[in-house]
Amino acid sequence: MPTITLTNLTKRYDGNTEPSVDQVSLTVEDGEFMCLLGPSGCGKTTILRMIAGIEHSTSGEIAVDNLVVDSVHQSCFIPPEQRRIGLVFQNYALWPHMTVERNVDFGLRLQNVPAQERKARCLDVMSKLRILEYADRYPSQLSGGQQQRVALARMLAVNPGVLLLDEPLSNLDATLRLEMRAELRRLHQTFGTTIIFVSHDQWEAMTLANTIAVMNKGQLQQIGTPDEIYAEPSNRFVAEFIGNPKINIVDLKAATTEHVSLANHIQSRISANEFTSVCAIRPEEIVLNNTATPHTLPMIIENIMPTGGSWVIELSFGEDRLFHSTQSRPAWREGEPVNVLLPMQSLHFFDHNGKRLVLPESDLDYSHLLLRSNPTHTNQPYAKQA
Repeated sequence: MPTITLTNLTKRYDGNTEPSVDQVSLTVEDGEFMCLLGPSGCGKTTILRMIAGIEHSTSGEIAVDNLVVDSVHQSCFIPPEQRRIGLVFQNYALWPHMTVERNVDFGLRLQNVPAQERKARCLDVMSKLRILEYADRYPSQLSGGQQQRVALARMLAVNPGVLLLDEPLSNLDATLRLEMRAELRRLHQTFGTTIIFVSHDQWEAMTLANTIAVMNKGQLQQIGTPDEIYAEPSNRFVAEFIGNPKINIVDLKAATTEHVSLANHIQSRISANEFTSVCAIRPEEIVLNNTATPHTLPMIIENIMPTGGSWVIELSFGEDRLFHSTQSRPAWREGEPVNVLLPMQSLHFFDHNGKRLVLPESDLDYSHLLLRSNPTHTNQPYAKQA
């Protein structure tokens, strides 16, 4: 399977002052399952369409296995049908007048594959996707999930080197979406195809992809594994975009000597740093205790919100608010006081421009770790341990 390389890829539409895709460089390795993740309008689908050859780039370069397929500088553009790249559209684009089997073998007919081989490949891929029993049905007689599998089968039958998926699960209900996530992972393991898919759903990206490329306003913000993106966000945008409930943000520049605040509390535990502007902590990293220690904060439980298998707890400290999440049933009630610990190793710091800061060990106070070894009670069994 091929490796795809984007080098300073830019796309600017006529009349637009801001580029839709701005100097994006990344490499999709052979057999990788990559997600282009970001909010609507960030350039994800435009990149996908340029890789497929449906859109022309304004500048930069696209190479497939070291073969340049799109480069204005080199006056090179290889048409879509010669790239061995399959694209599954968001709306599936099935032929309504053709049966499932005819839809699946459509690409093979265009390639003039012999009838016997065509039949064998269609039966094989339909069997693997569990749609063989629907071979004689028409798209209008299928559910959304079944149509999704037919669209995938049509692409897989021609054995593309790269499979591009444009928000493939957005049209499905919640139950079917969960099933199709598992199906796509199984397909990737079975066929070993290089897959790039576009999504604005962070959980879809986290559960499916080996690698995630986070986009915003046409620019690549961060690329890494799901664990790296979640645990070490490169900037404030990535930190806030990834995670549900949303990460807690504390403005350290709001710290004053006039009143006690979360900003004061955090500033007191780090050395003065003129570049540190914002501190963030994920809701599940916050630890609630019955026992007060020198590094806990007395806070009030304002709200306990069940979400099914977990709970979100709103905490107040004066005018400041924090949100904590847990998979353990809360031991407190609304209006009760609780001692809150913000572990230093769980804090993320960002500068004035939103870029991640890694503070030296000497700037951090870790003495609280000794006090966490045997707390009287904790409501967060999954918090990071020292």
